[in-house]
Amino acid sequence: MIQHHRPFIRSLLISLSAVAIFFSGCSKKPTAASTPSYTPPPAAVKPTASLFADKSSINPGESVKLTWTTTDAVNVSISPEVGAVTPQGSTTVNPSASTTYTLTASSAGGNTDSSVRISVNAPTATVTEPKNTSFDELFLKEVRDAFFDYDSAEIRPDARVALQKTAGFLKGYPNIHVAVEGHCDERGSTEYNLALGQRRANAVKQYLVSLGVNGDALTTTSWGKEKPFCAQSTEECYAQNRRGHFTLAK
Repeated sequence: MIQHHRPFIRSLLISLSAVAIFFSGCSKKPTAASTPSYTPPPAAVKPTASLFADKSSINPGESVKLTWTTTDAVNVSISPEVGAVTPQGSTTVNPSASTTYTLTASSAGGNTDSSVRISVNAPTATVTEPKNTSFDELFLKEVRDAFFDYDSAEIRPDARVALQKTAGFLKGYPNIHVAVEGHCDERGSTEYNLALGQRRANAVKQYLVSLGVNGDALTTTSWGKEKPFCAQSTEECYAQNRRGHFTLAK
């Protein structure tokens, strides 16, 4: 009886083992697949910038050497005047007025500035020493001749103005002696012009004395037509030669 059921029992055991193995396989958890690690990109670096000048103060017309360095910069420039530059270098500038130069370095990490100021000194005023004018030069500048009409020794209105200027100068130097010369144009005889020239010199002296000039410091002489100031035979030259002229008495 027992032997009759033995094959059945063996088959049952085999079936139970297979079922156990099946459920054991189903209940086993699958191994999770490994996930690759995430590495974030590096953060953008802010650049650095340094600007230097070999002089901080100059005189007008002088130049200055600018030198600069940067790190991690994509774009580098200097303002004003210079513009885009290399990350490191130097250049020369000639500011005409006090100027602040700024180096700007930029990248994805931001911007960085560095500045230097160059002061341009104000121009130095040139002091010109006054020229020591000699008395002879002053005499020629301040003393005015008196001009006359043709064949006349009368003091004209314009001659009065000139002699008033002359009198003002001579009264400021009462110790000098002045010769009043009478001159004529070339027309007429030598003798006639010498006499006319003397009348003109005397008329000039008398008018100066009436203005307060010391008559003892004035002498008169006539050159007639012998020493013309203009040698051409024209009315313009004649008018220049008819005069009472002043020289310093030696």
